[in-house]
Amino acid sequence: MGTAMVFALSYNMLLGQGGMLSFGHAVYSGLGAYTAIHALNLAADGSLPLPVALVPLAGGVGGVAFGLVFAYISTRKSGTGFAMITLGMVELVFASALMFPGFFGGEGGISGNRVIGAPFFGISFGPQIEVYYLIAAWLFCCSAAMYGFTRTPLGRILNAVRDNPQRAEFIGYDPRHVRFLTLVLSAFFAGVSGGLAALNFEIVGAENIGVARSAGVLLFCFIGGIGHFFGPLLGAVAGVFLTVVLSTYTGAWQFYLGAVFILMVMCAPGGLAGIASRLLELLQAVCREGFAASAGLLGLWAALAAAALAILAGTVMLIEMLYRRSLAAADGSTVNLFGVLLDAARPAWWIFGTILLAAGAVAFMRLLPGFRRHCDALGLGSGGGA
Repeated sequence: MGTAMVFALSYNMLLGQGGMLSFGHAVYSGLGAYTAIHALNLAADGSLPLPVALVPLAGGVGGVAFGLVFAYISTRKSGTGFAMITLGMVELVFASALMFPGFFGGEGGISGNRVIGAPFFGISFGPQIEVYYLIAAWLFCCSAAMYGFTRTPLGRILNAVRDNPQRAEFIGYDPRHVRFLTLVLSAFFAGVSGGLAALNFEIVGAENIGVARSAGVLLFCFIGGIGHFFGPLLGAVAGVFLTVVLSTYTGAWQFYLGAVFILMVMCAPGGLAGIASRLLELLQAVCREGFAASAGLLGLWAALAAAALAILAGTVMLIEMLYRRSLAAADGSTVNLFGVLLDAARPAWWIFGTILLAAGAVAFMRLLPGFRRHCDALGLGSGGGA
């Protein structure tokens, strides 16, 4: 999860802060991972005096090296042109993985061993918990560095280039140069995340540089909220839950991932971070006005939460039963949903799920206008997490 957080933050340097939609960010993390695994193997052979804890730094250097080349090409265009160039690059690099097995290792990838030499103060990085703390340390350092970047003159100018590139150029800043520098810095942190992944799994394959990984980080950032610095962190947590944890319980996890992404884009463009910000504003307003004066608002909020829970429960019931009747019919018709056994062959469960979904949706739509009026009265606005 820590590697996904660093990767998402590095991507948000482009999308959230610079307005650069990239479909090929996995190129930098993947090539950084390859650089790191090669550096790890060289260190194991004694050819490279590099501590294991600094192997992710080698991944960052690899990300910068490739970022200089690809950024020079891709930043010649902006907007849709930039996005299409990055898509072409990720496909080109992915195809190269099978063409150059000396570096990429072919279909089997490159493997390594992170336990090198004698333990340093008892730390060998063999146990997973030691790697976990190493990833946490790198996550903290990278997050602090990327947050510091947002406070630098380059970070401020990047925001100006995102909002109005013509005006930024008018006052003397070259938008392409600003995008180039930002992309190279972003490639460094993406390479660090790739190096952390190489240490964690001790193997790097072609899937690390595929378009699916690039699409995944795009989804994570939008779910978390690209308009907030810590949004990608929340998005990475939610994304890992949806893709790793949820996939162990249901085969329809991709449906849920797509549904969450669509809902966030349509109903809460601020993402999870925007929702959290709204809830914090609501709590501050309640504390300011007093619980007695805000009783109506709190009651409406609780009712909305209950209606949303009913919508969620009804939707999950119908999806899981539909999945069991279609794609997983060979496993029988019984679905174990939170300890409750649902028989997808019985119409009663379908009727119950439909009623639960419809009742929750009707209640939510009827309660929402009143909740917005209370929010407007407290000066909170009526946005939905934007």
